Amino acid sequence: MTTFRPANEHELGDCLTHALADKQTLDVRGRGTKRGLGRDMQTDHVLDMSGFSGITLYEPEELILQARAGTPLAEIETALTAHKQELAFEPCDLGPLLRGVAGEGSVGGMFACNLSGPRRIKAGAARDHFLGVTAYSGRAEMFKAGGRVVKNVTGYDLCKLLANSYGTLCVMTDVTVKVLPAAEKTRTVLVFGLDDTAGVAVLTKALASAHEISAAAHLPADVAGRSSVSHVRNAGTSVTAIRVEGPARSVAHRCEALRKLLGAGEELHSQNSKVFWCELRDVHPFVDDPRAVWRISVAPQAGPAVGVALKGLGDVSVFYDWGGGLLWAAMLPGVSPLDIRAEVTAVGGGHAMLVRGDSELRKTIPVFEPQKPALAGLTRRIKDAFDPQRILNPGRLAPDS
Repeated sequence: MTTFRPANEHELGDCLTHALADKQTLDVRGRGTKRGLGRDMQTDHVLDMSGFSGITLYEPEELILQARAGTPLAEIETALTAHKQELAFEPCDLGPLLRGVAGEGSVGGMFACNLSGPRRIKAGAARDHFLGVTAYSGRAEMFKAGGRVVKNVTGYDLCKLLANSYGTLCVMTDVTVKVLPAAEKTRTVLVFGLDDTAGVAVLTKALASAHEISAAAHLPADVAGRSSVSHVRNAGTSVTAIRVEGPARSVAHRCEALRKLLGAGEELHSQNSKVFWCELRDVHPFVDDPRAVWRISVAPQAGPAVGVALKGLGDVSVFYDWGGGLLWAAMLPGVSPLDIRAEVTAVGGGHAMLVRGDSELRKTIPVFEPQKPALAGLTRRIKDAFDPQRILNPGRLAPDS
């Protein structure tokens, strides 16, 4: 197996042209931190895009940033912080969870996997901030989509299609992203001692209020005990957390109102609040856990029922984000994905994805929620249009026909 590291578009085009002519498959990587996401692949060569690095345009006053696809996400966040701005969708860093290191992921990989954190319930997903892209298809043809502002996007919004494609449709070289001002102040209201159903009910009550919640999560006692934030770790019970962000006076007023509304008695202020939500964003409670990790999306009100059902399958730990609509679950590899997905379906639908598992497990089970025939057919036709010879990340999402 050869690793190709093109440094410019000409070299990348040559790599793809030769791979296409020789029918050689490519493992497309930004900086390699997400190799463990998706099905295990067997490819002929590696296409390393880390040479496509650097911020090429940043206009803070226009809330626009453009960068090469292999640019480290940490470099982008450093530039934004200097101007008190941020990626509002709060992209998660899954490096440590996937047995790697933190802070090494690329901006192209972030969009390819559509990674979004706790603020998704307010700001939307990564794809909602993905404005433009330059890329090469599996036909070795360069194309551009989108623009620098939302109103300039005409025709098919290919950025939305490419987000969550895991490198199976194209090789991105440049991306344009919308950025937003960072909040002046952050606080988190804590409620202790609730079971999963009552905890999610409190999250729902907070989200339905007029207090502009930016994140809402519930941690059972076994998960809360793994936090590095002492107020959470030492609680000795479950922790239900509601984050409020904005101008300092507004945040103080809204937190006081939430404490009265919810009967809460504790708050995390700026630094502790930031650490806590970074832990949840990056699934820190399960980083040192030897079990397989699943990501399960359901209707928020169905979350507790799914959590209870999953715990009935064996040695399972669960915590809830997105107001109860996102469950992170650690369980033994032997738990059947058919049983997991049956429990999700039984409470009204949703989907389950294996985020962390060893290579053998990822080879033998459907990592992503299996698609219904009509949707699978549409997916196949899209793949035919972008990569008819299946040279890009073959089989990463599902077995290729």
